[in-house]
Amino acid sequence: MTANRPEGRVAELCTRMRSFVDDEVIPLEAELSRQDDDGAAALDGLKRRAKELGLWALGHPEEIGGGGVPFLDFVYLNEIIGRSEFGQLAVGSVSMQDALMLHRHGTEEQRRRWVPGLVSGEILPSVGMTEPEVAGSDPVLVQTTARQDGDEWVINGHKWFTTGARQAAFCTVFARTEPDSTPLHRSISAVIVPTDTPGFEIVRSVPTMGYDPSDHYEVRYTDVIVPMGNVLGGRGNGFLVAQDRLGPGRIFHCMRWLGQAQRAFELMCDRANSRFAHGSVLADKGEIQRYVAESAAQIQAARLMTLDAARVMDAGDDARVQIGLIKFWGARMLHDVVDRAIQVHGALGLTADTPLEAMYRRARYARIYDGPDEVHRMSTARRMLRDPERVPWR
Repeated sequence: MTANRPEGRVAELCTRMRSFVDDEVIPLEAELSRQDDDGAAALDGLKRRAKELGLWALGHPEEIGGGGVPFLDFVYLNEIIGRSEFGQLAVGSVSMQDALMLHRHGTEEQRRRWVPGLVSGEILPSVGMTEPEVAGSDPVLVQTTARQDGDEWVINGHKWFTTGARQAAFCTVFARTEPDSTPLHRSISAVIVPTDTPGFEIVRSVPTMGYDPSDHYEVRYTDVIVPMGNVLGGRGNGFLVAQDRLGPGRIFHCMRWLGQAQRAFELMCDRANSRFAHGSVLADKGEIQRYVAESAAQIQAARLMTLDAARVMDAGDDARVQIGLIKFWGARMLHDVVDRAIQVHGALGLTADTPLEAMYRRARYARIYDGPDEVHRMSTARRMLRDPERVPWR
């Protein structure tokens, strides 16, 4: 493995993945974005095609039926998958975080019930963590409760931004299960709730930037009853389960952002080389050349930071400093590159005739979900201040 390029089997997989995403997924984006039967049929066709090509669930461990591609190698694949917002769904990586979470923390019964369907793509997961009444960036403030009643949990609470809740087979709900005297970090548990359980109510799709309806849902839990055995990772360990899920999840986002930024960069260069204005093509103008150079520098820096975080995780470290750095740096990089690409396209960049306006909206999301930039900067700085040896270049 070189510093920048995959080798061997992974290089061959990357070649096939690039052809699949660029030639088969991206041409169907307009159809896939429609939330109707035609869009669903198109997605089902892509899933079948990915399985035929041997591109399905490549990052899932072999022992649960996946492709077994190591975490570091998966960076190279996921940046290609990320070239399209539908890439994850088309190749089965959308469930990877939750399959890994269940594989690591689930009981034998939980793994047997849910993991095969997640890996095959027959079911989808969701997670209920964020609540409208408290700061989502501080998970110990969760107000949803799960009260023990005999051998069952009775769950009451209010969540929103529960991604994919309407389509999901189950939701992993983070709820307060322990007495008030319990330390905050030991008071929350992760509880698996099948979405067909009485009392699990989808209130609405939460309208978000450019999406109404969106894939983010507001959900109420009213006397939702599930067995005690539905706790994931043991009572009071919800915070640990959440961190174990969010760490890889954040770097998965950063991998995909690379693909989005690279696609925007390619569109920017194509436009600069073809658009004539004020006596020359845009590519001949110094300001446009600055856009290109700065974008390339930011993408390359973010790529190397992402690869380094994956390398540290592959070595068995939690890589919290590396992930914290790339989470806010990568989000800024994505925004800046897409913003410059829109600027080079001029008025065309503001229309739906290119993917850039949708990319820009998703880039703005990146600075919020799985922890806002401010929290990642603060927490990462604190770790390095407590222990300067934790800087990533040590």
